[in-house]
Formats: sequence, structure tokens, C-alpha cells
Amino acid sequence: MALGMRRRAWVAHCSGGLLGLWALGASPALAQGKTAGHRILVVGDSLSAEYGIARGSGWVALLEQRLKTQGRPAVVVNASISGDTTSGGRARLGALLTQHRPTHVVIELGGNDALRGMPLQLTRDNLTAMVRAAKAAQARVLLVGMQVPPNYGPRYGQEFAEGFAQVAKAEQVALVPFLLSGFATRPDAESWFQSDRIHPLAKAHPLMLDAVWPALSKLL
Repeated sequence: MALGMRRRAWVAHCSGGLLGLWALGASPALAQGKTAGHRILVVGDSLSAEYGIARGSGWVALLEQRLKTQGRPAVVVNASISGDTTSGGRARLGALLTQHRPTHVVIELGGNDALRGMPLQLTRDNLTAMVRAAKAAQARVLLVGMQVPPNYGPRYGQEFAEGFAQVAKAEQVALVPFLLSGFATRPDAESWFQSDRIHPLAKAHPLMLDAVWPALSKLL
């Protein structure tokens, strides 16, 4: 084979190889683009698991849409389970961190602890353990707080809500004080919830995202 022919063949071979690398994503920094920087893992309960509403209308799905609209798409993994407690989240977080290797972890758990009458200290201990596990995995953490209805009693309600702030302060992580702050204290609050008066309607989820967004966007 003449030198010119060999050179053309070599160029064609390399070009095909480079195209193959692009197609296979063999160069993560180039092929993944902006998504390479953000992998957001949401570990929550029914408030994040789209309980009673259409798939894709919950605040976690809306978060992914907002990031995409703003030109910074991210991999958003919704690992929320209806009925989950902080004990359940703590038990499964390690496997989730290993599987998804998130850059950010949003912890939205605790409401079911109160509904089941779990000790407040246990809730705080579980949240602390989850935060520390996520930090050990090099993820930035956002803790999402919850409040209980007044019928639980003012002292219990105050101590429950303060528990999230105490964990966030001790572990130096970002905090959303109350996920339902955009509508739960409004005069027409009942019109924002499903018939069980616990789970928000689909129309409330954009407000839930608005409650999370200021703190989360600062971490991105």
C-alpha cells in the first residue's frame, strides 16, 4: 500500500474510532455535558412520591423540568416511598448512595415518624445518620423539614419542627424549614389537600418546589 493510501486509511480508522467514542459516551466529560455535574437524589415519603396525583406532576418531577428549562439539566433520582420513616430511609440510604453516587442528597422524611408516634430523639438520630452518610459520600445535603397539625399539641409540634433545625445546624447543612409552607397555613388550606387532609393536591406541588428551590439552587 502506498504511503498516501496508508495515511488516508489511518485517518479514516481514527475518525471512525472517535465517532464510536462519542456514540458510546467513552469520554464522560464531553458526552455527558452539563449533566455530569449534578446528580440529585431525593429520599422522601409520600409527599415526594406523588401519592394520589398523576405521575410527573409532583415537585421532584417539576424540579427536573425546571433545571432543564434553565439550561442546566441534571439527573434527578426520586427514591421516595410512601409511608417511609426516617428509620426506613436510614436503612436504605447506603445502597442508594452506592448505586447512584449523587452529588446532592435531599432528605424529606419525618412526617410519618410523627404519625406513628416515634420518639423525637429517634427521628433526630436517624436524620443525623443520613446526613452524615451523604456527606461521607461527598454529596451536598439539603434537609427538608416538616410540621405537624396543632392537634398534636403545641409543645410536641414545636419540638418536632425544631428537630430538623437542630440537625441542620449541628451538621452544617442547608435546611428548608417546612415543605408545605406555601399553602398549609393559608385560610383556604383545606382546598390544597386531598380528601385525607394529609397529602397535597397536584396544584400544590409547584408551591412545594418553590419552598425547596431557594435553598437547593444555592447548592447547585
